[in-house]
Amino acid sequence: MRQGCRKYKPFAPIALPDRTWPDKTIAQAPVWCSVDLRDGNQALVNPMNLEQKLEFFQTLCEIGFREIEVGFPASSETEYEILRALIDHDLIPDGVTVQVLVQAREHLIRKTFEAIRGAKNVIIHFYNSTSTLQRRVVFHTDMEGVIQIAVDAARLIRRLTEEHMAKEDVDIRYEYSPESFSGTEVENSVRICDRVLEELGASPERKVILNLPNTVELSTPNTYADQVEYVCRHLKHRDCAIVSLHPHNDRGTATAATELGLMAGAQRVEGTLFGNGERTGNADIMNLALNLYSQGVDPNLDFSHMNHIKRVYEECTGMKVHQRHPYAGELVFTAFSGSHQDAINKGVNYMAQKSSPYWEVPYLPIDPADLGRQYEPIIRINSQSGKGGAAFIMRQSFGYLLPKAMHAEFGALVKAACDAAGRELRPGEVFAIFQKEYLDVTQPYHLLTYKIFEEDGGRGQVLVDFEGTVRYDHHTVAVSGKGNGPIDAFFNALRSLGLTEYEFVSYSEHAVTGGADSKAVSYIQLRHKGEIVFGVGMDSNISIASLKGIICAINRCEARDRAEQENPSAKGAPEF
Repeated sequence: MRQGCRKYKPFAPIALPDRTWPDKTIAQAPVWCSVDLRDGNQALVNPMNLEQKLEFFQTLCEIGFREIEVGFPASSETEYEILRALIDHDLIPDGVTVQVLVQAREHLIRKTFEAIRGAKNVIIHFYNSTSTLQRRVVFHTDMEGVIQIAVDAARLIRRLTEEHMAKEDVDIRYEYSPESFSGTEVENSVRICDRVLEELGASPERKVILNLPNTVELSTPNTYADQVEYVCRHLKHRDCAIVSLHPHNDRGTATAATELGLMAGAQRVEGTLFGNGERTGNADIMNLALNLYSQGVDPNLDFSHMNHIKRVYEECTGMKVHQRHPYAGELVFTAFSGSHQDAINKGVNYMAQKSSPYWEVPYLPIDPADLGRQYEPIIRINSQSGKGGAAFIMRQSFGYLLPKAMHAEFGALVKAACDAAGRELRPGEVFAIFQKEYLDVTQPYHLLTYKIFEEDGGRGQVLVDFEGTVRYDHHTVAVSGKGNGPIDAFFNALRSLGLTEYEFVSYSEHAVTGGADSKAVSYIQLRHKGEIVFGVGMDSNISIASLKGIICAINRCEARDRAEQENPSAKGAPEF
């Protein structure tokens, strides 16, 4: 293979030392034209049937496309059928223009005009190949012969348009493609485009679309941009043209080529949803549009129902959207890495705290909710996940705001479960670990009854009295204590059980559910023999939730001590 590379000719860049496109930015959306029903459809193993084409067309309209290439009606009955169904059943919304493709051949052009009868807004898109290679290998002609083919077709199309518009109230616009533009000498592309503009009678008021296809991606995207800028500079009738791009993805850089082509002066883009098309596909308009959206530019297309769009695409085309496809793939908003999860979790918390008007979440260039995507799959838990990931799942899926100091402890429990299972854990499984390790811990101590009341401590002080019963080792014991608050009073009451080595460190609390049935959750941090342990308590009364959290932390610490006594080698391991 290493020797075989010598049979390929490197692409020669064009001389454009004063190129301007590198300093440009894309500040507004181009005109979008979907070619899913033509270029995309012809690339399918099993082309769409009429019903599928009609559903796809409706979806494209809902997304916001105002120019849609519906087929090559002169090439086959199935292509003719879709156009006639759209026209005869009045399925083309006002403001939507259907585009039809035709080769620069007389009999095909005449049949195309028969096919568009009754349509209100039409773009006649004609083309002929101009590349150096095809002139030599396929057509056996020179550039003058190729130009003549385009001129003859333009002349015929203009005459048939005038005859058609005299009979029907229809707006017919023109589009010309020097097919294989990417493989044509750029000065010859300018020559043929100027001649076509002249034959079609293009004017600033009646512009013609000049489509510059990257029919086969032959070079790096910057060279394509140079070609586009060269054409835009050297056209004699630039003010009479809308320069359009039609990139393919043979080198895997169609998105970059399109964006650089827009910076180079193009105003319009032809492409498909999810990049479907011949060989490696066309430019992905969804990808391009959302790239603009992520930069604060309105793409004038609506992808807020991404899952619906993806479903229609997959059902109609039989293709599958890859899990890693930008913006649309199942996993593109998912983080397994611990450092990524921690950063995302902190970003979400930052936005909630600061009420930032901008989306500022690391590793997520766009808010999944803008595409109708849910937050649940953003962070998924496997053996690579870190402490922040489990905390994010608990917050986004179940409403538990674990304090930062608790992330490491709970994250270690979840990671151990992942390692044991040897697979990803679903959110429900993460919560089950939390439930087992914190909410269901009732041994060896269990708070049975409780009563909290205040009394005057003198000198303006208020003391809290706690009275209750605790079950321990199958015995029920009455306990009581006083303190400067419910937690202090409860700690003092527990001292009568011999629990004197526990030191209160901190606590936090919040409501888990809203409404009348709202419950409070309390997170208690204790220190025992120099080690930290957490407990969680839930109750409709926040004070009681805190007391349950204390009992939980003590029970977990007691369980750890027993485990270490039974297995000394387990000391320090998170076996709560």
